Amino acid sequence: MAGFTGGCLCGAIKYEVKSDPVRGANCHCDDCRRATGATFATNFFVKEDDLVILQGTPKSFDHPADSGNTMTKDFCADCGSQLFGHTSGRPGVKSVKAGSIDDIGEMRPSINVFTSKAYPFTKLPEDTEHFDRMPPG
Repeated sequence: MAGFTGGCLCGAIKYEVKSDPVRGANCHCDDCRRATGATFATNFFVKEDDLVILQGTPKSFDHPADSGNTMTKDFCADCGSQLFGHTSGRPGVKSVKAGSIDDIGEMRPSINVFTSKAYPFTKLPEDTEHFDRMPPG
């Protein structure tokens, strides 16, 4: 695949990632559910240096994570689309929200995290690893 592009709902922000994701994850934590308004968030993790904002400037919101680290959510101030996230505990890595990607192609999440918080009606894919919390690393 060698990279991908994406943007927000209103088109004010556009980005390019110049490499394939390092990993994809479905996160079932309370923060991801509240931030996305969905039953879980699908994130693809990329090297921060490979993420280039082509148009617009995301707004950011910081909040404490369960780990004690600071989580930052980057979103469009015009339409509210959540685009990226990063944590002080993993410098140099950003998560890209799957819903913001123009063409997801063959990208698939390989893990489900915070499955202890998953809603009872959420079916976890059998071909992914499952973790009750966030795995180390």
